[in-house]
Amino acid sequence: MHIPRRYEEKDKEKIHAFIRENSFAILISVNEGLPVGTHIPLLLERDAEGRDILMGHISKGNEQKHTLTDGAKVLAIFPGPHAYISPRWYTQINVPTWNYIAVHVYGTIRIVEGEALKAALSRLMHNYEGHRPQPVRLEEIPEKQFNDDFRGIVGFEVVIEEIQAAYKLSQNRDEESYHNVIGQLNSEGELSKQVALEMEKRIEPLFNKELDKNKK
Repeated sequence: MHIPRRYEEKDKEKIHAFIRENSFAILISVNEGLPVGTHIPLLLERDAEGRDILMGHISKGNEQKHTLTDGAKVLAIFPGPHAYISPRWYTQINVPTWNYIAVHVYGTIRIVEGEALKAALSRLMHNYEGHRPQPVRLEEIPEKQFNDDFRGIVGFEVVIEEIQAAYKLSQNRDEESYHNVIGQLNSEGELSKQVALEMEKRIEPLFNKELDKNKK
């Protein structure tokens, strides 16, 4: 992914938190020279060797299954909040743009089956059910129903090899424009408000850094 240096996020903990909070990803692989993708939840975990992995599964009816073999290379895209930025919001008119957060994860497939896959499905359910007033556990699903569905999926891990994180949040703008953008985004829809919140988190480090540069 093309990421200008000013927009690149390198804080591993911050990136991992983003992946966990935006875990509905797009898994992309290549089938006979053509890219194919599936929208699925991917759970960030660690394997027995201490490596960061993404745990997931797809339907056996999905043709992408043919590309998910041991050792195959894949890309998982985790989209985050995004918003259009109007030139009218700057102190001086400039070109329009888009603010966004996105993470690309590159890795290698390892097929997961049997009890290991059942345990992974249980963890996946707990991840999305655990905070609810009456969480459903895997063991509560009728055995026949579960077994019928279980036979219809392909489970896998993606052993993570590289993560690229883009946080394009008007870091190239002057302080007044930056605050103007935040104000305008806060007056718009929910996605725009999420972008504004991420920008607010960066005000102090971004402009204190610029202040220190000017002092030198």
